[in-house]
Amino acid sequence: MENERSANITLGGEEYTLILTTKATKEIAGKYGGLENLGDKLLKSENFEMALNEVVWLITLLANQSILIHNIKNKENKRELLTEEMVELLTSPLDLAGFKSALSEALYKGTKRNIVSEDNTKNSQVG
Repeated sequence: MENERSANITLGGEEYTLILTTKATKEIAGKYGGLENLGDKLLKSENFEMALNEVVWLITLLANQSILIHNIKNKENKRELLTEEMVELLTSPLDLAGFKSALSEALYKGTKRNIVSEDNTKNSQVG
């Protein structure tokens, strides 16, 4: 299930999974007023530093969701949460630009709705 709603990135040689959870969605809503406002904020940041800050915050938030899920399932083998400072130190601006597609993928997968149609052959009349 987590693969259906996640994307992976590599930070400092270690792979992290970005997941949009309900908890992350609430934090995004608290900061931006909703997911629909997130894209506008990322694209319309007043300056380069603010744009970097927003991307770093979002990467940290979504990567920490998979760590929190791991920690719930593995109480004896907990992993340390990422901080924004750790993400800043383990990346370059070029890395962050590359992570935008992973961010978009995780956000898309997290909000995607799977619609399944019922098989109506039992209700159709033959002949």
